[in-house]
Amino acid sequence: MEMDKRKMVMCGVLSLLGLLSAVTAFAAEATRIKKSQIKITTSDSVTQCSYKRSPAYNLGFASAIFLMMAQIIASVGSGCFCCRKGPSPTRSKWILALVSFIVSWFTFVLAFLVLLTAASLNDEHIQETETKTADSYFCYIVKPGVFFIGSILSLFTVALGIVYYLCLNSVKQNVAAATTTPVNQGIAMGQPQIPVRVEDPVFVHEDTYMRRQFT
Repeated sequence: MEMDKRKMVMCGVLSLLGLLSAVTAFAAEATRIKKSQIKITTSDSVTQCSYKRSPAYNLGFASAIFLMMAQIIASVGSGCFCCRKGPSPTRSKWILALVSFIVSWFTFVLAFLVLLTAASLNDEHIQETETKTADSYFCYIVKPGVFFIGSILSLFTVALGIVYYLCLNSVKQNVAAATTTPVNQGIAMGQPQIPVRVEDPVFVHEDTYMRRQFT
C-alpha cells in the first residue's frame, strides 16, 4: 500500500512538471519576437537589428527548468540500474526501462537545448549584419514552431521518465514478517505424571501374623 502511494505521488509530480514545461513552452511560442517588432537601423554598410526582451525569454527558461527538475526527480527516484537493491523486475520490464531511460535522456538534451537557445534569442540585444543592397539584410528571429517542438519533446521526455520509473518499481515487496514464532516455543513437553494413590497402612496384630505363619 505504501509503495502504491509512493508511485502515485511520483507520477503526479512528474506529470505536473511535464505539464508546466509544455504550457510555458506554448506560451513562449505565442509571445516570441516577431519580425515586425525588430527595430532596424542602417549606417554606412552595416545594419543593426535591435531586439527588445520578450516574455518568451522568461517562459522559455522556465520551461527548461521544469523539464530539468522532472528529469532529475525521475532519475533519482528510479535509482541506478547497476546499484539497485531489493527484488528486480522481470527481464522484459527491465529492457523496457533501460530503453526508456536512454531515449528520455536523448530527448531531454534536445528539448533542453532547443528551449534555451530559443529563449536566449528573445532577450534584449543588438545584432549587426552586413547590408548587401539597400533592401537586403538579415535579422535572425526564432522561427515559428521551435518552442512548440520543445514542448512536445518535453512531454515525451517526462512520459518516458514515468515509464522507466514504473517498470523499475513494478515488483511488489511483501511487508509480512520474515520469521514466525514456533507453536510450542518455551513449553516443556513430556508425559503426564499421575500421582500414585497411597493407601493408609493397615496394622496387623502380632498374634495374627504368628498364627498364619504356623498354619
